[in-house]
Formats: sequence, structure tokens, C-alpha cells
Amino acid sequence: MMYFSRLKTMLVLGICLLGALLCIPNVLPAPAQWLPWHTISLGLDLRGGSYLLMQVDMNAVIRERLDGLADTARTDLRRAGIVQFTVTPQQAQKRLLVTISETGKQAAARAALERLIRDNAETTNGTPDLVLSSAANGNLLVTLSPAALTARSIAAVQQSIEIVRRRIDQTGVVDPQIEREGNNRIVVQLPGIQDPNRIKELLGKTAHMTFRLVAENVNPNVAVPPPGIEFLPDESMGGQKLAVRKRVEVDGANLTDARASTNSQTGEWVVNFTLDSVGTRRFAQVSRNNVGHRFAIILDNKIISAPVIREPITGGRGEISGNFTAKSATDLALLLRAGALPAPLTVVEERSVGPELGADAIRAGAIALVVGFVLVNIFMAVFYGLFGLFANIALVVNLVLMLAVLSIFQATLTLPGMAGILLTLGMAVDANILINERIREEVRNGRTPINAMETGFRRAYNTIIDSNATAFLAHVMLFFFGAGPVRGFAVTITVGIVTSLFTATMLVRLFMIRWYAANRPQVLPV
Repeated sequence: MMYFSRLKTMLVLGICLLGALLCIPNVLPAPAQWLPWHTISLGLDLRGGSYLLMQVDMNAVIRERLDGLADTARTDLRRAGIVQFTVTPQQAQKRLLVTISETGKQAAARAALERLIRDNAETTNGTPDLVLSSAANGNLLVTLSPAALTARSIAAVQQSIEIVRRRIDQTGVVDPQIEREGNNRIVVQLPGIQDPNRIKELLGKTAHMTFRLVAENVNPNVAVPPPGIEFLPDESMGGQKLAVRKRVEVDGANLTDARASTNSQTGEWVVNFTLDSVGTRRFAQVSRNNVGHRFAIILDNKIISAPVIREPITGGRGEISGNFTAKSATDLALLLRAGALPAPLTVVEERSVGPELGADAIRAGAIALVVGFVLVNIFMAVFYGLFGLFANIALVVNLVLMLAVLSIFQATLTLPGMAGILLTLGMAVDANILINERIREEVRNGRTPINAMETGFRRAYNTIIDSNATAFLAHVMLFFFGAGPVRGFAVTITVGIVTSLFTATMLVRLFMIRWYAANRPQVLPV
């Protein structure tokens, strides 16, 4: 028990040295770009910045799903030979109401809708998200199941988080914190950003781009648009309404790149885009069949521009113009590169933390950390003498290892995280207190120094493991079920428990063994 091989000694000292090396990036700049220079980031409460709580508009997700199903249902019913019918999306009830006016066609309609469900239903845990049922007067209902709505909500939030992250990363914000809260909310923390207006503008746009043909023979001034047509404001014409077809010819999802630049002939700012193979083929087909007609570029139900197709566009590249400034063209290109949000995001809560408050928090936390550290060291030195000094050295190493692990994972340090570090330093000496008290007890029972040390370690070991294991599990649960600052507190405590186990049971024991081998004392200094 009280023997350390040379290999074991080198392993313990190597871990301590590695921890010290991993802490260096927190105090020195990276000497080369290729080095993995991982550092601990300061959270919003320490560095200052902006906090946004955003909510995903699930009504828009449901509306889009029902509208898509309604178009598909109309097509399938016509193919089934049914002429007189209406398909009405009922968003409040989360369903489609299908009314068949022709007698004797109910069976054919049901068969067509069953095929629609079979071909278009999305499966959640083995269950389709669409349910077909009968209503009064021979009508049919296609309803979205509750389980599917929950799954779709979670998927929409996850997809939104990824797109929000991409958009923010391209603005140059360093170390943003983006995470889900509840079923339909996203927390965005932007350290160092005091004015988040541009970020809010970028995140507030769904950026769903579509390419559709203009209905040139439809008067946009009539009260109700014809079926398959909708009136949208044309930004290039001062918001004047323009009739466009609902059918999407090319979707923005087929974009692979978008860059802001200036037109070589006019000098105005434009956005150049590139399509993937599917989009290129579709764009070429549409432009080839509609030479001389207007092709509307629509972003979030607003027409950016509606140029006339002069010739077939077969190269998969295009240009978007529309009275852009350098900033608006750059922002649009950023949005298109990051992808469209599955649903609009609305800001529910917004907070800003000034850097002065963050500096005060750092100062107060550092003072508490230093005072607590010094008091613990004095206590251990006074009560346990030389063995207490060994524990104090291990405490310093424990702090270094904690910072090293947090640096590896590029963790974000918050004020609760600093409190967790302070609490961990206080808890870290508990193991050494147990060991020293056990050794002291064995000395009183008349054991020799080496036997007292060996027995003290052995008897304290199980108690140390049990107490730290329960604390570890409790804080792991706190991390998984907590949110925000609570998770930061749980991370530092969890890391501290692991590092304190190493320093208390391995490093301190190594110190004691080397000291005993060098001095062979007759009486232990406890």
C-alpha cells in the first residue's frame, strides 16, 4: 500500500506537469496558429455582454406542415379522379378538413389520403405523425398526432440552435453560449457584446428564400387572389404588391454559397449565390421554359427582386440585386450561407451586463478565492503540521488540474463556477483530514509509523470513495437537469471532485512515502 514504483511515480508527476502545461494558454498568447491553444472563457456575468431568450414560433411550423400537406392532398385527390372537393387547413385543431362534394367518391378519397399518409408521414418512435379519421357529413380529417408535434418542436429547436450558432459565428462574436431551454426556447449569451441590435436583426429573420414565377396576367389589386396565387410586397418597388405563384420552383435549401460583392457594370451591391446539383438542374429547367417571363426572388414572404429571364441559366450561379448597401448585402449573404430557420424566432427576454459589473464580480470572486485558499492552508498547517503542508501543496496542484481540465473542454467560467472552485478547495482537504485523523488514531493505538500510515490510508480510502462518489453523482444530475449558471457550478464541482481524489490519494501519499524513505522517523508529525 505504501510502495510507489518508479513508473507510478513518474505517472503521478507527469499528470501534474501536464496540468501545469495545459494552464499556460490562459496566461500566454498562442505562439503558433496550429497549436491547440485551449483556454477558459469568461461567462456573461464576469465579462459583460448581452443575454437573449428567444422562442421558436411553433405555430409557424405547424402552419407550414399543414400547408404542405394541403397542397399534396389536392394533387392526390385530383389524380384519384375527384373534382369537387375542398381541403381546409385548421391550424387551431392541427389538422386538415377534407370535404368531398361528389357522391360516391368517399372511398376513393379515403384511399388517396391513406396513400398520402403512407408516402408523407414522418415516423416518431415507430408511429406516423398523421392520423386519418372520419368526421360528420362524410368529411375526412388528417390530424397531426401530439407525439409528433412534440418531436417536431424539439427538432425545430435543435435545428434553430445550429443555424443560430452558424449565424453568430460568422459575425465574429467570440465564445457565444447557445443552448436550449424547455421545449421551444433558446438562450443566447454574447460575452463582450453590449449592443446586440445587429445580432437580433440577424436572428429575427427566418431567411427562407424561394424562387417563384410571377403571375403576370393577374391583377394584384383585386381583393382575393386566385387559387395558387398570392400577393407579396415587392421591396424593389417600394412595397408595391406583386402576384406570384405559390409553387416553389427552386428552394433556398439548394444554395451552397452566397457572397456579397459589387456589380462590375453598375457598381451597386449584389449577392452572388451558387446552387447545388439539384438546384442547378431545376433552375436551368425553369429558366429554359420561361424565357421572357419574370422570376421572383422571395425572402421571408417579401420579394427582393423580380428580374426578367433573358436566357436559360444553366451554370448554377446567379445574382441577387435589390438596392443593397454594403451592410445589407453582407448580412443577406451571411443569412443565406447559414441556412433558413425552420420557424421565426422572437425575443422573449433581453438583458445586458456592463463590463464594470463583470470586473467587480471577478474582483470579488478572486478575493473570496484567495481568502478561502489561505484560511484552508493555515488550518491544515496548524492542525497537521508537515502532513498538513503536504495537503496544502496537493491543494495547489488540485487547483492547477481543475483549471487544466476546464481549459481542455474550453469551459466557460461564470460567477457560480468561481463559487464552485472555492467550494471544491474546501472539500478537497476533507480527504486529507480523514487520512490524517486515521493516521493519528493508529499512532495512539501504538502502531509503528509505517504501519500507522499504511493502515490510516487503507481505512480512510473506502470512506473517501463513498463520500466523493455520492457527491459526484449528485452534481452530475445537477448538470443534466440544471440550466445556465447551475450547470457551470455543477461542472466545476464535478471536475474538482475527480482532481481532489487524485491529489489526496495519490500525490499526498507519494509525498509521505518519499519523506518517510528519506528520514525514517520514529515519530510521525501529526
